[in-house]
Amino acid sequence: MTHHAHMGGRHLRELFADDPERGTRWTLSAAGLYLDYSKNRIDDETIALLVELARHSGLSERMAAMFDGELVNATEGRAALHTALRAPANESLWVDGVDVVAQVHAVLTRMAAFSEQIRSGTWLGHTGLPIRNVINIGIGGSDLGPVMAFEALKHYSQRGIDLRFVSNVDGTALAEATRGLDAAQTLFIVCSKSFGTLETLTNARAARAWCLAQLGDEAAVARHFVAVSSNARATVEFGIAPEQMFPLWDWVGGRYSMASSIGLSTMIAIGPNHFNDMLGGMRAMDDHFRQAPVDRNMPALMGLLAVWNNDFLGAATQAVLPYEQYLSRFPAYLQQLTMESNGKHVMRDGRPMGCETAPVVWGEPGTNGQHSFYQLLHQGTRLVPCDFIGFGQSLNPMGAAGGREDPQHDLLMANLFAQAEALAFGKTAEAIRAEGVPEALVPHRVCEGNRPSNTLLAQRLTPHTLGALVALYEHSVFTQGVIWGIDSFDQWGVELGKVLAEQTATELAGADDATSRHDSSTRALIERYRQLRAVRA
Repeated sequence: MTHHAHMGGRHLRELFADDPERGTRWTLSAAGLYLDYSKNRIDDETIALLVELARHSGLSERMAAMFDGELVNATEGRAALHTALRAPANESLWVDGVDVVAQVHAVLTRMAAFSEQIRSGTWLGHTGLPIRNVINIGIGGSDLGPVMAFEALKHYSQRGIDLRFVSNVDGTALAEATRGLDAAQTLFIVCSKSFGTLETLTNARAARAWCLAQLGDEAAVARHFVAVSSNARATVEFGIAPEQMFPLWDWVGGRYSMASSIGLSTMIAIGPNHFNDMLGGMRAMDDHFRQAPVDRNMPALMGLLAVWNNDFLGAATQAVLPYEQYLSRFPAYLQQLTMESNGKHVMRDGRPMGCETAPVVWGEPGTNGQHSFYQLLHQGTRLVPCDFIGFGQSLNPMGAAGGREDPQHDLLMANLFAQAEALAFGKTAEAIRAEGVPEALVPHRVCEGNRPSNTLLAQRLTPHTLGALVALYEHSVFTQGVIWGIDSFDQWGVELGKVLAEQTATELAGADDATSRHDSSTRALIERYRQLRAVRA
């Protein structure tokens, strides 16, 4: 806390003035990514203390336990082996007498074969027509990962296949996803590890009814539905052929599953080769995380800086600001990854937390956000650390002018650099007065600066780059969890709402007085809903 008090009185303007090399010294490169973390409120002592905090918290030991398949998800008695999903085929990892890497590659091979059948048009629907529409039905990690990856890698997708996503149990989601489609050319991918997730199975049953309403034959289900699940019996009862179930293991958490069979829709869209490139980017970041010392370790440092900003500087939120339209869903993906992993109030041993844990993660692509919420970032009373993400080259260059290759992309990146600079250094009252601004307006024009940010750069948004970005944030979140001493791989808070929703749904279906078990507010809301439902449209 002594060091925190010392740093609390220092401004980034001062830190940069004292160290002319700061902007190049506080940088890292790994797996094709370049990180500039110089615009954080840190000095050499800060990093040294954070590295010591990581050592004291057992980061190296916890990291080894995770990669080796130990039961790091203690409350559920499970390993967290998402890293095995991108391990090379020539490696082995034995867990309970099973080589999980061999299992993973067997499923990847099946996924590749099926994807190529869909992409080539050789997989035919019930009426003999090829598949032209693919609808992924899932929720949480079974939706956020695939839809984020599809949007991020749309440039590499096969445009003749229309890929859509349904997660919300609101019937509107499925109605709009199927609107105008021919069931004879539509494939549904039902993603549910247990094949019992209420929202997913509700949508899957509705999709099944929609399909049969057009095709009229129960046998059609086997040609128009596949499953990503571990429940073979339930998928067969649904009508899905056993060979069309792609396994998902207990040691894969939903928010860490986009590299597993949950990524089947992604593979159909971009093809097995690009999917493998994405796994390669993940693997490259995994290797860096395992091998690099903490003070030169990109995920570890980003995690430690997040702890510093959250617990010492009091930043309750974190903005993720990709200056790349294809990454429009990346902040939402990171929202689940961060907040479901580390939104915990007790430590691994059950003791209450003595500090704040996960920040609220949010964001929007630049430059849209600049005309929306950046005002608060620059002059608001809340401190919001920002992660800026940009690329040296656009996937869609807009032509040359004045000897430059892509002036429109230059403008995009100029905005990124300007925003990070403005957040760090602001604009003083003296500088504003020197411009001749009336004194009454000076306070309104002052930007205090000293707002921390990271900037991540890569050459282009490729499948490899996306994989590296995903793994970077996975391991950053893991690092934060280790420092806080919490289990980043369970999500018991999610389960409570599920149980209550199932009970309440049963009550809404009838007119009994079972609502007496609820509080007065919930009882009144249920009664009002019943009244509203009874009115004819």
